Amino acid sequence: MDAEIRKAQASDVDAIAAFGSAVVPAHYTPILGADGAQGQLAWWTPQRMGSAVERGRVHVALVDDTIVGVSETGEMGNEQVIWKLYLAPDFRGRSLGVKLLRQAIAALPTGAKSVLVEHFAGNTRAGSFYEREGFTVVNTEPSSSGDPNAAIIWRRLELRE
Repeated sequence: MDAEIRKAQASDVDAIAAFGSAVVPAHYTPILGADGAQGQLAWWTPQRMGSAVERGRVHVALVDDTIVGVSETGEMGNEQVIWKLYLAPDFRGRSLGVKLLRQAIAALPTGAKSVLVEHFAGNTRAGSFYEREGFTVVNTEPSSSGDPNAAIIWRRLELRE
């Protein structure tokens, strides 16, 4: 598999939103239920993604000019955060996620000392991935619904200078 990972461009925004619509509901339905999974698409609109692309905070993984992965970074207070790291199902387990993660981290602002990531507790595959990549759990936020799968697990990776 020959994949290209690059910073997203304005011309990618519609394809990124379409990628989210294709990948996110199917991924989250077993974890959050159909309604909860559909609710995640609010974070994938062309407006939201366009703003993040404009700020240089989105990377895409492409195979044959088709988006097969997306990462988005941002800030929360004084912290750098990876808000998105998704791969199309056929491209998981092939080290592409590691490459996309490393590219997102490499593009963080100079001087960033750590980066946070969040994932749903029911997304055990994401939890295992981030643990393998050196992220440690710093906090768990219970879900307002009481669903343990919908609890948010926050992890941090300390960055070397």
